[in-house]
Amino acid sequence: MARDERHWWRREALAMVVLAYPLVLTNLAQALIATTDVVLLGWAGPHPLAAASLGVNLVNACVFFGTGLVTAAAPMIARALGERSNAVRDVRRTVRQALWVSVTLVVPMWLVLWQAEPILLAFGQQPDLAHDAVKLVHPMMFGLLPLMGYYVLRAFVSALERPIWAFVVGVVAVLLNAVLNYALIFGRFGLPALGLFGAGLGSALSNLWMFVGLAVVVARHKRFRRYHLFGRWWRADWPRYRALWRLGLPIAVTVGLEVTIFNCAVFLMGLIGTPELAAHAVAIQLAALCFMIPLGLAQAATVRVGLAFGRGDPIGVARAGRAALGITMAVMACTATILLTLRHPLVALFLASDTPAEAHVVSLAVSFLGVAALFQFFDGAQAVGAGMLRGLHDTFVPMLLALIGYWIVGLGTAVVLGFWLGWGGVGVWVGLAAGLATVAVLMVARWATRGRRAG
Repeated sequence: MARDERHWWRREALAMVVLAYPLVLTNLAQALIATTDVVLLGWAGPHPLAAASLGVNLVNACVFFGTGLVTAAAPMIARALGERSNAVRDVRRTVRQALWVSVTLVVPMWLVLWQAEPILLAFGQQPDLAHDAVKLVHPMMFGLLPLMGYYVLRAFVSALERPIWAFVVGVVAVLLNAVLNYALIFGRFGLPALGLFGAGLGSALSNLWMFVGLAVVVARHKRFRRYHLFGRWWRADWPRYRALWRLGLPIAVTVGLEVTIFNCAVFLMGLIGTPELAAHAVAIQLAALCFMIPLGLAQAATVRVGLAFGRGDPIGVARAGRAALGITMAVMACTATILLTLRHPLVALFLASDTPAEAHVVSLAVSFLGVAALFQFFDGAQAVGAGMLRGLHDTFVPMLLALIGYWIVGLGTAVVLGFWLGWGGVGVWVGLAAGLATVAVLMVARWATRGRRAG
């Protein structure tokens, strides 16, 4: 490698890591909120854990769709700052309209989630699990609005390359959620034992804290307060509002296609049996924790590519993409090794094996994690590939690629292996891996074509 090539690699890789690591830590902090809920409900037994798995997956389908939509603010802000470093007015208006989008989106989500039980029954889930899942969903769903607001503000601080504040707020939320949920699930510290309802309530209150905490930071910190994000927030900017929907809706659908294929896997597990469903809840939570790393790198890639794109710098665009992919593959090699070698102790954090029924669930979860270890590289490549393309405001074609990979290849393989060939839960997980592999190849190929034309 030539000397100048080594120089740009070090510089871009350092910039990517400096931007990405607070985003990764923030994602891990948010994922730990859900992981804490799974751990605590796992202590309560397989039935509450299985019911919570159904409820959380319904809520998460809304969360990730909404996240994809409102984080369209990040590439819009990055491009504006790349074009003009003091684009205060443009940035402020983008953030405000993203908050408007959040409100527009959450109201119909509340209406859908209020009907959680008939939705779960329509998917063929066991009536007792569907009934109990509602106890978690109804309080948890009211945390969606502050969570969407938090994601908007996080996109803002990330585009300004100051994401550490979102991490600080997220860490406090993890601790708050752990204390609240422990107290509300089991009736500690003088609070009533509310079980699944307590888990949902604790998560909603933690989401409220995240928005309020980050709102205070952006209103008072000298790096952010000059944007006056909350002044005259009621003023409309309809062209920008529509632009957010045009850019963000394909992102939301792309994220939704990925998340809902995993949600569909939950429903398939429910059709196979309660042990498989409980094991899946544990394995998918661990896989989700690993995914927070490439997700943070993808978010950093969106900003770095977006800044270069706004400057009209095709070489900078290409360098940002290469750095993001290289770092991601190195990191995913580590996560694959961890999942493969530490499957048993990781599962033991969630589940005991004191009875034959519990031992069976543990065995299933360990086998699922073996498949998860194998798809780490694909998961990282598809996430970062999509993130780089978003930096170029390229969102529609990636949405179509996700549809093909997840719902044609992934779901088709899961149904064939899991049910027709009798592989059960392992077949469903192999189907997920096939879908991720397909999307990864398609996204990177799209980047190879689109990235060369950027600038």
